[in-house]
Amino acid sequence: MATRRGASLACCWVFLLFFMENVHGNPNYGEALAKSLLFFQGQRSGRLPKTQQITWRSNSGLSDGKLAQVDLTGGYYDAGDNVKFNFPMAFTTTMLSWSTLEYGENLGSQLSNARTSIRWATDYLLKCATATPGKLYVGVGDPNVDHKCWERPEDMDTVRSVYSVSQSNPGSDVAGETAAALAAASMVFSTVDPKYSNLLLRTAKKVMQFAMQYRGAYSDSLGSVVCPFYCSYSGYTDELMWGAAWLFRATNDVTYFNFLKSVGDDSGTDIFSWDNKYAGAHVLLARRALLNKDTNFEQYRQEAENFMCKILPNSPMASTQYTQGGLMFKLPESNLQYVTSITFLLTTYAKHMTATQHNFDCGNYVVTPNHLINLAKRQASCLIH
Repeated sequence: MATRRGASLACCWVFLLFFMENVHGNPNYGEALAKSLLFFQGQRSGRLPKTQQITWRSNSGLSDGKLAQVDLTGGYYDAGDNVKFNFPMAFTTTMLSWSTLEYGENLGSQLSNARTSIRWATDYLLKCATATPGKLYVGVGDPNVDHKCWERPEDMDTVRSVYSVSQSNPGSDVAGETAAALAAASMVFSTVDPKYSNLLLRTAKKVMQFAMQYRGAYSDSLGSVVCPFYCSYSGYTDELMWGAAWLFRATNDVTYFNFLKSVGDDSGTDIFSWDNKYAGAHVLLARRALLNKDTNFEQYRQEAENFMCKILPNSPMASTQYTQGGLMFKLPESNLQYVTSITFLLTTYAKHMTATQHNFDCGNYVVTPNHLINLAKRQASCLIH
């Protein structure tokens, strides 16, 4: 389904998620957290700051956007490539922000590093969203050429092609994910930098409106420059739902809730990734049903729990395979990206269950928060060891 590159950026935030009170235990989640955030510095594109800790990296991609006469410097390279794919990059940003919102109080000294990692991406995404009216830039660098040339970004001499979506060449998927990233990040910065937070939220609203108004998959608009690398295999409805869910969380504007009810859904999924966001949207929206006792969101609570029933190994509804060592096995390519993203949903839903003393049933199997947490710990142990 996805290329191996899907595992790179999307997997690195996983260690933000796990039980940060055990920072010096075995496994040492604190050490894993610090190293996962350090990875983002190694992926930086653009002019690097004096605070750069990975000193063997230097400035690169300083002419990005020049072919379109705009400034698209910054952001993150994808895996070992020198391409900037905004679709998975925006998903990574959304998840970094969600992780920080849920677990920020446990991050200690790494909280500022998490915010820095988020901002490096959102500064770039803001450029992509505002550089040219009516366009959303969604990538820099020709992947077909880049993948044939193994070189440091500081030395790259491949063409820095620029790609965008527009009214006539829509991309509701990448636009919906970009809106989600900006909206989620706006909440991260709401108290520490209100001005920046407001800019993020204003831009998120505009990008989401673009996604809703001009429907279409960016894979259809851009073809071989995004496929087979990051095709929108699941379509764009999940990103519309995901983006609206984040805008609703950030604004509490009923307009987005009404849109959610009209956009369609998929309650049968047993995966969560940069491509398929349904399960993440369900867990995000179920929070409202659990913590706020809002019956309007009961549908999403049920769908979130249906997803958990497909993941839990002892559930009669389970559809997830496990290795002999206990690691989830979803797909043969870049499997760990699915492990980490699904594990995040386990820990987050368990957190909300604990806060509300909530259990649920998978048939005759009663699920408590500890069932989800223990499975999450098992995945973390497999990953670290």
